[in-house]
Amino acid sequence: MQDPGLYLLTAVFTLIGLTAVSLIALRGWRDWLALKSKELDHQYQHQEGPPTAASRIEVADLKERIRKLEAIAAGVEL
Repeated sequence: MQDPGLYLLTAVFTLIGLTAVSLIALRGWRDWLALKSKELDHQYQHQEGPPTAASRIEVADLKERIRKLEAIAAGVEL
């Protein structure tokens, strides 16, 4: 009833499943960040007239947030 092989096999399959779910979630996170970046670029390109100082600051702030989130997703310490 207490077969060590069974516990080892269960642990291995659990680890494989957790790794797969983590990789899928990371891929989704990176794709979502890329989508938001494209939305920002598209929004920035379709503005009427020259961009205001406030909109430039806002875009720079959002790009900095995206950069930080990408660093966190990649596991890099800032």
